[in-house]
Amino acid sequence: MERMKNLFRSVAVAAVVVLGTQSLSAQQKIGHVNADEIFQMTPEFKTANDQLKTLNDTKTKELQGMYEEYQKKQNDANEKLRNRSEANKATVDAELQTLGQELQNIEQRIQEVQRVAQEDLGKKQQELLAPIQTKVMNAINAVAKEKGYAYVLDTSSGSVIYFQGGEDISADVKAKLGISANATPVTPAVPTN
Repeated sequence: MERMKNLFRSVAVAAVVVLGTQSLSAQQKIGHVNADEIFQMTPEFKTANDQLKTLNDTKTKELQGMYEEYQKKQNDANEKLRNRSEANKATVDAELQTLGQELQNIEQRIQEVQRVAQEDLGKKQQELLAPIQTKVMNAINAVAKEKGYAYVLDTSSGSVIYFQGGEDISADVKAKLGISANATPVTPAVPTN
């Protein structure tokens, strides 16, 4: 009899726990936000994007100058090769060998400049964008706490395959960041990581 009472109490406690958990989870608020879109609407992102575009343009011009130098030397080599004859063969071959070495050196410089440019852009991107990401995340967290959300899903991350219901807190986050309701995202000049 005592065992039956203990068993009954155990079942009753388990039922209360399950029902309590279900009612608690039913009361939890779920919201969603497109963090990437908000990120690209911030004034700081536009400024950072402009700086990254300028840096990218500068690096591109530097590389274009090197490509032009390479192309000019390549054309010189082709011209010398076309005009080569038995009479000037030794002289032209020596010039072609020198041009070949110069072309190799330019190729190596181009590769090095490309590598350094990518590193510089990556560092600058991280330096400029990380504080903006932190600011947006802090705003999302603040809105979630103010509004009593248990979960906020980021619809821009691609990990949310389906959502229905919940509340879109994007407008509240934009307001917290001082972004106007009709602002549009800025297209990144350099792909973000």
